[in-house]
Amino acid sequence: MSAESSSLEASSVASQRIAAHMRGVILSGELPPGARIRQEDIASQLGSSRLPVREALRILEAEGLVTLKANSGAWVSKVDLREGKAIYLLRERVEPLVLAESIPYLTAADHAELDRIQTEIEHVRDVETFLILDRELHRLTYSACPVAVLQSMADRFWNMTQHYRRAFSTVTGGQRQWVVNAEHRLLIDAIKRRDVEAAERLIAGHIQRTCRELEQHPEIFAPISDDVTTIPIETILTLAWEDYPEGEPDGF
Repeated sequence: MSAESSSLEASSVASQRIAAHMRGVILSGELPPGARIRQEDIASQLGSSRLPVREALRILEAEGLVTLKANSGAWVSKVDLREGKAIYLLRERVEPLVLAESIPYLTAADHAELDRIQTEIEHVRDVETFLILDRELHRLTYSACPVAVLQSMADRFWNMTQHYRRAFSTVTGGQRQWVVNAEHRLLIDAIKRRDVEAAERLIAGHIQRTCRELEQHPEIFAPISDDVTTIPIETILTLAWEDYPEGEPDGF
């Protein structure tokens, strides 16, 4: 391997490491929507040069977590209510597809793990632990999907709405947690029975209900404005299809 190839590989590894660190910081809420991200600060904190930091920010931009503006800088992305509704509408279409592809390949061990996670969720009282477990449960239901682009899309939409689920859970104080638990149990039962149609219907309803409840708390979302940190709906749609080299997939 040439020195140049080794340098490029090292830079790529560093970029992925920095992106993973920043992704965790953003999804945990440590950096809230609209927060300025300074490349020099990240480079200093992580002992890196600015080049892999720039590449890491481009990775996060593609995931919808960061907004970059030429000659201005980088911010944690935020969405307003209208854009949030658009993302949930996309989730309502995409996630049943991911789930339908995954269910035939989920094993008995996966089913047992879903039960374990849901039992933990039913005993959780703090928002952060609930969000971690809820994400873990849903990602496990999709984990056997053989169509990588569908999994990637589902992950992006979850990433882009993480902060708003946190804010909503904090505002409501878990008052409707019994509904979430009931829906999760029904979904797990359908998955165990390999009833794809029932599972698709349940996950779509789960997403619809969350969206309707979020609409009752518009204060959670950023106001509609020309702020550079807001993600336009066109960008959301672009993120949905960018993995397809020939544009939109057939049938859409």
